[in-house]
Amino acid sequence: MPTATNDGVRLTYERDGSPEAETVLFVEGLGYGRWMWRWQRRALSDYDTIRWDNRGTGDSDTPEGPYTVGEMAGDLAAVLDDTGVDSPHVVGASMGGMIAQQFALDYGRADSLTLLCTTPGGPEAVPTPEATQERIFDVPEAYDERERRRYKMAPTMTEAFVRDNDDLIERIVDWRIESDASERALAWQAAAVDAFDVHDRLRDITAPALVVHGTDDRVVPVENGRLLAEGLPNADYRELDGAPHLLFIERADAVNDALRGFLADV
Repeated sequence: MPTATNDGVRLTYERDGSPEAETVLFVEGLGYGRWMWRWQRRALSDYDTIRWDNRGTGDSDTPEGPYTVGEMAGDLAAVLDDTGVDSPHVVGASMGGMIAQQFALDYGRADSLTLLCTTPGGPEAVPTPEATQERIFDVPEAYDERERRRYKMAPTMTEAFVRDNDDLIERIVDWRIESDASERALAWQAAAVDAFDVHDRLRDITAPALVVHGTDDRVVPVENGRLLAEGLPNADYRELDGAPHLLFIERADAVNDALRGFLADV
């Protein structure tokens, strides 16, 4: 597995698809490993795709924290430098969308941005509901590892999807046990999310952007997607009715159609 290094932090990544095509780089959300992009990677198999594990996650190093979104944007740049790619299309979800925004501001190397279920931060941003935070960070001690993962995921998907896709949920639990951030690294990443705020710099992000948000997002409420789309000077906004936070899994077909159409036009 190839690795890049940023200030001594080793970052593991995978590269798939067509090396002759345009590059799409995926950035995952809080605590998640690169497995979360498997649906989008398959849909973009005719592109050159890069997926990497954020610091503290999966096969990448876990340096002492807390972390900042700026550090993780630097990690993204290091992965690109290692691959020899100058300016990819960057796709980020949740915390990954924050890293993508910071990367565009700090490095100016994004051909386009696709920002899923994310926020620009700032005083007008709607915070994660307290009930959701408790569900993610305050898991009953009596639960075993699999029960913990299911408990944490409850606010990120609709009840109907979980009920009707038990085999898939079990596979996701397996992937999360294998590659999720540790509790310490999760807290360090969460500190980066809490401190993130580029609301007053959105006008400086001139790359074409696709913003996609679900109306039933219980982690990053939909008002944040609307705020982000309003602030970006070159944004196309898509709202998925009834979609939850993990819309790139639960509503993968709709997300993939929007993503492919957007990439074909930029």
